[in-house]
Amino acid sequence: MKATWNGVVIAESDDTVVVEGNHYFPESALKREFFTFSNHKTMCAWKGQASYLSLLINGEMHPDAAWFYPDPKPEAEEIRGRVAFWKDVKVTA
Repeated sequence: MKATWNGVVIAESDDTVVVEGNHYFPESALKREFFTFSNHKTMCAWKGQASYLSLLINGEMHPDAAWFYPDPKPEAEEIRGRVAFWKDVKVTA
């Protein structure tokens, strides 16, 4: 699987976990030079608290484009250490 934003590959892996239709990539698959900190957090009843990452590519910021669960609940343990994408990040095979 490949995640892209504005034509730039931001993550690539043959090892994704699909939960609720979202591909969770291993953290090691991220091209870290494109990711930056975000203060945004949300709560999921069964997965726990999500933290977010923003993208910064060619001077353009895409806030909160990726999320991960630093300490997922036991039911969501399979996504520990993994990152998913949304908004206009394209995930393709």
